[in-house]
Amino acid sequence: MTTTTNAPAARKHWIEHWEPENESFWESTGKKIAHRNLWFSIFSEHIGFSIWTLWSVMVLFMGPQYGFSAADKFLLTSTPTLVGAIARLPYSWAVARFGGRNWTIVSATLLLVPSIGAAIVMEPGTPLWGFLIVAALGGVGGGNFASSMTNINAFFPEKAKGMALGLNAGGGNLGVAVIQLLGLLIIATAGTGAPRIILFIYIPLIVVAALCSALFMDNIASVRNDKKAMREIIGDAHTWVMSFLYIGTFGSFIGYSFAFGLVLQNQFGRTPLQAAAVTFLGPLLGSFSRPAGGWLADKLGGSRVTFTTFVGMAVMTVILIIASNTKSLALFTTAFIVLFVLTGVGNGSTYKSIPAIFRTKAKAAIAAGADEAAEMLKARKRSGALIGLAGAVGALGGLFINLAFRQSFLDTKSGVPAFVGFLVFYGICFVLTWAVYLRKSDAPVSERGLALAGARV
Repeated sequence: MTTTTNAPAARKHWIEHWEPENESFWESTGKKIAHRNLWFSIFSEHIGFSIWTLWSVMVLFMGPQYGFSAADKFLLTSTPTLVGAIARLPYSWAVARFGGRNWTIVSATLLLVPSIGAAIVMEPGTPLWGFLIVAALGGVGGGNFASSMTNINAFFPEKAKGMALGLNAGGGNLGVAVIQLLGLLIIATAGTGAPRIILFIYIPLIVVAALCSALFMDNIASVRNDKKAMREIIGDAHTWVMSFLYIGTFGSFIGYSFAFGLVLQNQFGRTPLQAAAVTFLGPLLGSFSRPAGGWLADKLGGSRVTFTTFVGMAVMTVILIIASNTKSLALFTTAFIVLFVLTGVGNGSTYKSIPAIFRTKAKAAIAAGADEAAEMLKARKRSGALIGLAGAVGALGGLFINLAFRQSFLDTKSGVPAFVGFLVFYGICFVLTWAVYLRKSDAPVSERGLALAGARV
């Protein structure tokens, strides 16, 4: 196919010409291609999240016969969180090196390793170190998010990024709720002695995801050629502000997803079935609320949405402390689920804001006489790089949450000290959001903050 201004040139799934900000190109050609890649990206990322959080379900099957303490189980859920956070950086770079489609095929196929490994070790008598090795391998599922978001960011114009990134992330996040719901069904029907059923379901799904990626997704050549964007964003202060805030939103989502069931078991004495009956609700509603966060950021401005979200998260954490001290299971469960919803909203609003940083800077450069096409391409590359970096840093929040719970239960047999620490952190986050992005200042917008203004910039 010949490259024109109206259609992308295909070369074995490579798109040589991609100009989503061109309205004519977008409506005639780009939109259909972008949405096709989005849906298959969601499918693959969804499976990735399920495998990443597999051990939040496996620990519910691990009764007294396994011989592990609550601290051992929190260590087991912390391990894939750490590896997944570390994997996100190379995964986001891999899109630029190999192409979004190509890397989605590889990353989906790699999910077979921890899945088959879990099927081998999941039985009483396996030493803790064996479980930790397999749980660490599951961290590759966490990397899928970074490569998927970096890839999808390049496909959509600024006006559609909020909803597209929200759907991509939310659809992926749903993988947490789905595998936890599946765990509930298996515990309720087959009992805690049949954990391998989950793996026998997911292994074929992983193969299907890899095949669909190969058949229906595309690579964008301009993203493939991106080698300097990460170095360029390192010196931008907004990179680190956004990454810090994402620890509070996504780090909370993934950390609580791993820990919720264990907290219910150890703090309120819930059985595996009782814990599994409610743990999936938090990730489920948090996943659905993520696109809403992106949509609200488009309409109201990300700074307002993010600030309000952190205030709400702090309030819910106070309620969790009260519920823990009064031993009110109903209040605790309700507050925890609302907290999940707020993390989803915050995830959507912060991620929508990332492309706004570089688009606003591109507009300023264009107004000063720079080439429009070159500046907009640079903005897409840099926003993709920041999405990958923020995703990696943010995922570390999940590690901190599980380690905080582990230490809290070791020291006091309660999660209250951990919740107090989370409350302080959320307070820092909403103060930082206000100070950087909402506080009135005489400085130019480009100097005092662009990222969280979203569509209101």
